[in-house]
Amino acid sequence: METLTTRREHNKAVTRRSLAAAALRLAMEHGLDGVTVEDIADAAGVSRRTFSNYFTSKEDAVLDADRERLRALVAMVEARPAGEGAWQALRASTAELYRVRPLPDVEWMAQLRLLRRHPSLLARQAGDQVALERDLAAVLVRREPDEEAARLMAATFLTTIRTGIALWLEGAGAQELPDLVDRLLGRVQVQGT
Repeated sequence: METLTTRREHNKAVTRRSLAAAALRLAMEHGLDGVTVEDIADAAGVSRRTFSNYFTSKEDAVLDADRERLRALVAMVEARPAGEGAWQALRASTAELYRVRPLPDVEWMAQLRLLRRHPSLLARQAGDQVALERDLAAVLVRREPDEEAARLMAATFLTTIRTGIALWLEGAGAQELPDLVDRLLGRVQVQGT
């Protein structure tokens, strides 16, 4: 029975990734307004109903890979050694995330950045960032008992990451993104670390 459940969960994960990849690829090729849920389902080889079992909208499907990376980052921070300081845990987790889930090339990221400026994605992205900041702060407060400091640290960390990605894109990938981000994180003065 356990094997059947494991296989079923694996198949669900494969279907979810297939739908998300199709949504992102089609949106980048045709623009978000030029893609329907039916187009995404067809490209993934599933029904419209199957799409609805995984996502509420094409926007959710497009943002799924980002959300997965964010969930992975929070889990990595949470799994860091207990005695490690909060900022060190964030830096180490970021380096690990880039190692196990590398980002695509600069051209792909630039196209993705343009796509994410679409009005229907902006509100969802803002909500995702607020949720990520809250989730990171909740994990950090176990290392940094001052909740206010943990929230400030989470917000500073996320701003530094966004700045690193923007600089990397503007520099057309002349530097390795993980090195650039780590260097920026090292420049931030964090009290109590």
